[in-house]
Amino acid sequence: MAAVKRLNYYDCYGGWRGLKGSETGFFHVEEMDGVWWLVDPDGYVFISKGVNHVDHRGDFCPALGYSPYERNVTAKYGDVEAWVEVTVKRLKEWGFNTVGSWSSPELFGRMPYTLILDILASFGFSWLTGKVPDIFSEEFERHARKRAIEFCSQRKKDPYLIGYFTDNELRWGPDWRSPNHLLDDFMKLPAGSPGKRVAVDTVREVFGDDVALLDEVLGTGFDSFDRLLDYTGKLPDHLLIAEARSRFLSRYAERYFSVCHDAVKRADPNHMILGCRFAVAPPREVLETVKDYVDVVSINNYSLTAPTGILRHVYEVTGKPMMVTEFSFKAMDSGLPNTKGAGIPLKTQRERAEHCKRYIDTLLTLPFILGYHWFQYMDQPKEGRFDGENSNFGLVKIDDEPYRLLVETFKQINFNAEKTHLSKT
Repeated sequence: MAAVKRLNYYDCYGGWRGLKGSETGFFHVEEMDGVWWLVDPDGYVFISKGVNHVDHRGDFCPALGYSPYERNVTAKYGDVEAWVEVTVKRLKEWGFNTVGSWSSPELFGRMPYTLILDILASFGFSWLTGKVPDIFSEEFERHARKRAIEFCSQRKKDPYLIGYFTDNELRWGPDWRSPNHLLDDFMKLPAGSPGKRVAVDTVREVFGDDVALLDEVLGTGFDSFDRLLDYTGKLPDHLLIAEARSRFLSRYAERYFSVCHDAVKRADPNHMILGCRFAVAPPREVLETVKDYVDVVSINNYSLTAPTGILRHVYEVTGKPMMVTEFSFKAMDSGLPNTKGAGIPLKTQRERAEHCKRYIDTLLTLPFILGYHWFQYMDQPKEGRFDGENSNFGLVKIDDEPYRLLVETFKQINFNAEKTHLSKT
């Protein structure tokens, strides 16, 4: 009965009846007495307590040639609808109210959900290698509009949709995938590329049209900045080059966020843009740009403790409320290798649950936090998924049996999240 009473304290969307904002018919954000909240279509405050990759297909394993999770749930439930019924019931009983990214469409509307559009990823960005396409081309604008029409237009009246992520973990400069600054990448493009022209114009601006100074820095013998269009060599470490890299990054961010914003809002003016799921915090140039084009800033983080310093910095620069859209903990007593996948492995499921509670409780003390999305619903195959990840990220095992201690901990956290957010801020 206790679980039923707790569930009844929430409305049909999972909004908390203890505090009400504006009733607009769609999810939106509001700041009340210095505390930020998502607000559901009926006006009740809503902390997005989500799970990513709630998918009956699980993770395909190249080494096996199939998804072990999909095989297990097919044998267990018989069809997708039966799996959906069980999964929705579980998530609600555990206090979750959001279906996160990369989840089965069959769940949409059964619970509030977010959708990832992969605008740049579907245009040529590689999450694995960090390869960046030329977003200054007209083709990128056409692609973004087409993508938004395909995925957003049909959902513009859906009250269960919280909002859209435009992409996931884009590269904004040197990171684990590449040591290059974006200006350096674009300088390697052919002379006819729109992005190469922007790169050259940025360098020209920084150097004040001083070709002699450019030659001194690059060690070239150019008689004109137009010669840079054919230049594909390295850029040296130099104060002027650093300034050019910074300005180019600002222009790149402006191009990406403005094109995505306009495409999405043209197709669907009713729903929020939830950012692009930064991999921790991007450079300041990106933060100073993103604030003009999103409703929410989203960040993925796999540290053992909540990154309060990073989150405060991002909020100070952007002034936008935030969601942690990926976090997780894994443990060695799961029997999984845990050799690939973000985060440091813990020893036991008990440690996993304890870290989870501390992490979320700390997040909820921040007045600008709107929610948290756990990665992911099921464990990864021990043989590895497409990129080799083989970790104990699941709320459930590969046979779909829950990790009882973890889900009981989530139940305690989730059903108290709103009070925690309200009382500790």
